[in-house]
Amino acid sequence: MRRSAPVRFGALTRRGRAAPPLHGEALAPGMRVGLFGGSFDPPHDGHLHAARVARRRLGLDRVWWLVSPQNPLKDRTAGDFLRRLEGVKSLASDPGMVVTDIEVRLGVRLTADVVAALVKRYPLVQFVWIMGADNLKSFHRWARWRDILRAVPVAVVARPQDPIRARLSLTARAFSHSRCNHTRAGALTARGAPGWTYLVEPLHKESSSRLRGEA
Repeated sequence: MRRSAPVRFGALTRRGRAAPPLHGEALAPGMRVGLFGGSFDPPHDGHLHAARVARRRLGLDRVWWLVSPQNPLKDRTAGDFLRRLEGVKSLASDPGMVVTDIEVRLGVRLTADVVAALVKRYPLVQFVWIMGADNLKSFHRWARWRDILRAVPVAVVARPQDPIRARLSLTARAFSHSRCNHTRAGALTARGAPGWTYLVEPLHKESSSRLRGEA
């Protein structure tokens, strides 16, 4: 089936100025796009592993790396934004990987707001949120976390840090009825929200905190 022409992101920032599209941000209806957000401070091979796993297992056309200026849940101030953005660009060079500063251009800091803006702008694109299992443990602390799960399906990639607690987390229990078996992960985006899956893959032990000397 022939796809319609790509649509470019034309939302307004909070200051009323248009947010110009970056290379790779033009999306066509029907595309499957993973949203992989984080401060990436610093970006590492564990992040790339998660993005690659999600793209392969979910059959994604693209993975957008949403580089955040600051994680609202962390007291520690994230490192220089432009340095982190360039670091992610150097790491995520695979075809289909798109590194974006859309949060900065939209003037938002919450995942729920970013997801809502993208879903509104691209109603015919099949988005899925990607995160590591370590984030699943604390997902219930994210602002309007239930809104995120009801807006887009979520793919959780297994991580070495306490995977059992992640699968027994408040979020996992609250949305247990919406869980999709990982063997059917390819159908997750078409299934829509709420829906989530836990992707079991060989674990990658690298973490940003370890690279910063915090763990």
